[in-house]
Amino acid sequence: MDIKFLAAFIAALVTSLLITPLVIKLAMKIGATDKPNQRKVHVKIMPRLGGLAIFAGVIIGYFVGGLYNEKITGISVGAIIIIITGILDDKYELSAKYKLIGQLLAAAAVVGSGLTIDHLTIPFIGTFDVGLWTYPITVFWIVAITNAINLIDGLDGLSAGISAIVIATIAIMAGVAGKPLILMLSLILLGSTLGFLFHNFHPAKIFMGDTGALFLGYAISILSLLGLYKSVTLFSFIVPIIILGVPVFDTTYAIIRRIVNKKPISAPDKSHLHHRLLALGLSHRKTVLCIYGFGIIFSISAILFSTATLLVSIFIIFGLLLILEVLAETIGLVHEKYKPVIKIYRKVTGRQ
Repeated sequence: MDIKFLAAFIAALVTSLLITPLVIKLAMKIGATDKPNQRKVHVKIMPRLGGLAIFAGVIIGYFVGGLYNEKITGISVGAIIIIITGILDDKYELSAKYKLIGQLLAAAAVVGSGLTIDHLTIPFIGTFDVGLWTYPITVFWIVAITNAINLIDGLDGLSAGISAIVIATIAIMAGVAGKPLILMLSLILLGSTLGFLFHNFHPAKIFMGDTGALFLGYAISILSLLGLYKSVTLFSFIVPIIILGVPVFDTTYAIIRRIVNKKPISAPDKSHLHHRLLALGLSHRKTVLCIYGFGIIFSISAILFSTATLLVSIFIIFGLLLILEVLAETIGLVHEKYKPVIKIYRKVTGRQ
């Protein structure tokens, strides 16, 4: 590996590690704090704004890695918009509408720079120009992944750790595929996230807040988008979704849960994956480590999927979907009585 990649990774990690204590003081001074309530797990006032430390690490890594020579103005503008949105939310607790506006503006900056998905290739069928749909598809991709990362930010170190696993997986795949820009960006983000995670793992000294969760979600959406730039096969489009398995899984079942229970999709609740694992008796730390394990399984599956034959790829997808459904039913992720697959299994086997 070029020494420049390693230097950028270390610079981002050390910067984030050293800046975080300063951000803790800043957050407490300006009142950017997270107060306990019945939906949250923590029991004392915690500083938010941790995403600033991650962003600081990325900026230093950006210069050390020489990325100022790359044409990524649109991506940079989008990142600044996301950071500003996150800071305002951590301080003033913006409504979902205003946070969405910030995300849409960031996505528009990216799309305006020309970073879009223009074609969809379906194996054995052909390539299709998505036409004007290129813009809504790209915007949806950025906003969806940004929110998926934000939604799992519920326990100490959970969102940062899962993001680190996702980013590390993208770095590995970029290195193997010979994509230096994606590799460099991934290593910078990974270093910065790990530096912050040192302070954020249970028991956390600081939360990343929306500044961090939105920024990491945005950054991951951009990394995956760079890998799909201009043309994407149906299978390669699935790879980033598998890598993001934990947040996608949790978000999907959150939507299903609210539809089944006849509640607004945007309504907050205390039935996310980490809530259900805690309810089963797992400790805070074990719950986080367990979800890290799920993230690693998804990452390995994504790497295997990217090099597998058509038949093996279908088998991997079917196996993952079945395992996830059984897991959701077992832990009551939708509802205690929601167990369609388990009921079918019991009916077929005669077991109770």
